[in-house]
Amino acid sequence: MVFFFYGVDGYRIRQKTNSVIEGYKAKHKSGLNFGRFDFGEPETLDRFKNFIDSYSMFAEKKLAIAENLFTAGKDIREKFLEYLKKSDVSKNDDKFLVVAQELAPAEDKRSKQKYVLKNSQELFKALVNKNIKSEEFDYLAGAKLEAWIKKEAELAGAKISAGAVKKLAIFVGPDLWQMKNETDKLVSFANGETINEAMIEELVKARIENDIFKTIDALAQRNKQAALTFLHRHLAEGESEIYLLSMLVYQFRNLLLVKSEIERGMQFQALAKTIKMHPFVLRKSFEQGRGFTLQALKKIYERLLELDCAIKSGRIEPQVALDLVVGEIAG
Repeated sequence: MVFFFYGVDGYRIRQKTNSVIEGYKAKHKSGLNFGRFDFGEPETLDRFKNFIDSYSMFAEKKLAIAENLFTAGKDIREKFLEYLKKSDVSKNDDKFLVVAQELAPAEDKRSKQKYVLKNSQELFKALVNKNIKSEEFDYLAGAKLEAWIKKEAELAGAKISAGAVKKLAIFVGPDLWQMKNETDKLVSFANGETINEAMIEELVKARIENDIFKTIDALAQRNKQAALTFLHRHLAEGESEIYLLSMLVYQFRNLLLVKSEIERGMQFQALAKTIKMHPFVLRKSFEQGRGFTLQALKKIYERLLELDCAIKSGRIEPQVALDLVVGEIAG
C-alpha cells in the first residue's frame, strides 16, 4: 500500500509520518523490515528497490519511508515513477510505502497549480490518484490552529487559558515548528500553573515582522502600491492570507487602543502601565497611530472584523479580502 503525505505544513507531515512509524514498530519488533530512504542522497533508488523487492525471512510487513523525492534529480524521479507503475507495492498489503513531501505554495494565488512543482507534476499526479491513500496538510488557521495549540499544551501536561491560546495563535501564526518550541517553553515556565496571556506577552516573540509594520506604515501614508508589495512578499514566502489578515486585525486593534488613550490626554510614558503590550509593539503603535484619526481607526477595525467573518463564512476569498483592505484604506 502507498501513502502520500504532502502539503505546506512540514511539521504535521513529519508528525503523521512518525505516527505511522511508531504504530508499525509497536507491531513489528525486529525492525529489520523498516527502511528510511532520503532520495537526496546518491544510490538511494537502488537501495529502496532492493529493500522493497527482497525476500524477508521474518513474517513481518515492510515499511519504507521515502523523503525528498520531489527534489531528487529528474532521472531519479522518472525511474521511481516507472518502478511505482510496474511494482505491486500499491496493491500489496504486506508492503507499505509512505512518501512524505513538504511542498512550497505557488506564488501566484490565481494559478491553477497550488504548489511549486517545477518538473514534478507527473510524479505528483501519480501520487494523488485513487489507488494511493493521500493526505494533504495545509497551514492551520483560526479555530483549527487554536485547537492544535490547546491539545499540544494538554499533551505536555499543562493547562492554557482561552485568551492565551488566541494570543499565541496571533503571535506565532501557522509555523508549527516555532509553535511547538514556544509551547514547550511556556509549559516549562508555567511549572504547573495555567498558561495565561501575561506569560505569552513576556516569553513569546511576536511574529509581527518588519514587513507587517511596513505595510501599516504604507497604509498610513496612503501608499497603496507599497502596502501591496509588502503583503505579497509575505504571501510569496508562504504566509497564508488568513494569517496576514489576523495580524492586521491584531495591529489595528493595538493602534485603536493606543490612539484612544492618547486622545484622552494620556502621555506615552504612562501607556505601558495602562495597556499590557510588548514595548516594541507599543512604540510602533504609538508612532503609526499618528497617520490615522481615531474615527478612521474605528472604521478600519470594524471593516477588518467584517472581512474576517466573511472569510470564515465563505462569502469572500482571503486574497480578495486583503486587496480590499489595502484598496479601501490607501485608495
